[in-house]
Amino acid sequence: MDLIVLATRNAGKARELTTLLHGLVERVESLAAHPRVILPHETGSTYRENAIAKARAAHLALGVPALGDDSGLEVDALGGEPGLRSARFAGPGASDSTNNELLLLKLSGVPPERRGARFRCVIALALGPEDLVVAEGECPGRILETPRGEGGFGYDPLFLPNGEALTFSELTDERKNAISHRARAVLKLREVYGLGC
Repeated sequence: MDLIVLATRNAGKARELTTLLHGLVERVESLAAHPRVILPHETGSTYRENAIAKARAAHLALGVPALGDDSGLEVDALGGEPGLRSARFAGPGASDSTNNELLLLKLSGVPPERRGARFRCVIALALGPEDLVVAEGECPGRILETPRGEGGFGYDPLFLPNGEALTFSELTDERKNAISHRARAVLKLREVYGLGC
């Protein structure tokens, strides 16, 4: 493929996806390059529905392959919250720090062994109105009691992936892009196109 447009205005997501799609496509653009494109509100009941809606909207507006991503953090002790509302956990337009503060407040007093969580991601690549490829990835881990690290975005400073000593915020970009939920979803997409790793 010559071009994929990412159906997102989230700079962190766009940066990660651009790196992860290297070799699958020659050029990647985000909606920062297409300010007139309007994405639908995330009203779906699943990550899959939201990812498909975003991909289809961008494809319809631009007439090129478009990739929609919907992802979230699911915390066992909170019954899977914040989940689909991860970006809006503390309310519409909430900042990453405000969402993290609310998460820590809700987990106050919960011991480390009950702080299991996972990041989940679904990506949808719209090649045509009904021509869709959908892939899902998951990264299990746990939520720390205090944030660590300066990198990443969202809940990364609080998320310690299983088998790692560093949070998503502390890991190098290379390491995070090898194990993250988004990386695992893109790997499945690559497998569809026979590009392996």
